[in-house]
Amino acid sequence: MSDPKLTSSIAIVGAGDVGATIAYSLIMNPVAGDILMIDPKEEVRDAQVQDLSDATFHGNTSTRVRAGTHKEAGQCDIIVFTAGAKQKKGESRTDLIGRNKSILKSAVSDMQPFADHTILLLVANPVDVITYFAQEYSNLPKSQVIGSGTFLDSARLRGVLAAKAEVAASSIDAYVLGEHGESQFVAWSAASIGGVPLEQALLPGTKLDRDGIAEDTKNKATNIIENKGATNYGIGGVAASICKSILFDQRNIRPVSHYQEDLGVCLSIPAVIGRKGLVRTIEMGLNEEEKGKLKKSAEALKGIIDA
Repeated sequence: MSDPKLTSSIAIVGAGDVGATIAYSLIMNPVAGDILMIDPKEEVRDAQVQDLSDATFHGNTSTRVRAGTHKEAGQCDIIVFTAGAKQKKGESRTDLIGRNKSILKSAVSDMQPFADHTILLLVANPVDVITYFAQEYSNLPKSQVIGSGTFLDSARLRGVLAAKAEVAASSIDAYVLGEHGESQFVAWSAASIGGVPLEQALLPGTKLDRDGIAEDTKNKATNIIENKGATNYGIGGVAASICKSILFDQRNIRPVSHYQEDLGVCLSIPAVIGRKGLVRTIEMGLNEEEKGKLKKSAEALKGIIDA
């Protein structure tokens, strides 16, 4: 696998809690030489740059953090788009679409023309719809426009199953697929522990409430927002992991949101991630029930897009 150039650069559009946490994750696990923070609220942006820069002076990272412009972002290796209105208490991810779509369109226009190699990583919600429109507005190849999708949901699922099985989460293979939202579902037929089918690998006497686990996984973000107002650490780690997969050409398999030609929408199915963005989709071998859920999830997203 290739190493990142010393001059590799990541632009983070949106200097709020999520953007700053992603930047901090990229500093603590050095991935890029330069991190550019972009936000029209210059006082907030500059304060974040100063605070984040302090985290680079302890000697274990060579990453540089500075303020940047949308035009500069368009020439970076990766653009992480976090800009948008926050999800409020009692508000669904889809309630954000009108506000965040217009923010996206304006920002993408200001960033153009993009460098040929730029990867656009969408984090702002509703991420699947935002990813769909980002492909339309940016005119980048579809393989270079991806959303964080259900990567975080899948990580949450692995955490629950790891606790049940009393093994490390890294030993769990389990995915949440479809929309990052109401119509998401767990691909139980493909779940395993160390390559062993899930039910066989659990501790004797352990029973799984599959519906309950799937519901808790879906609602975890809502519960966090209800109590602290935002989710930022989980998505910060996930976005930094995707950036590392890209710049180091790691070819990791991640459940990220990307365009599905046969479904006509962007949603999450495991895919190989490398330096050119999305390398290829992984066929999951879903059972008939899960295929039906994937189709319903796509239809739900189509309804939002059409509306």
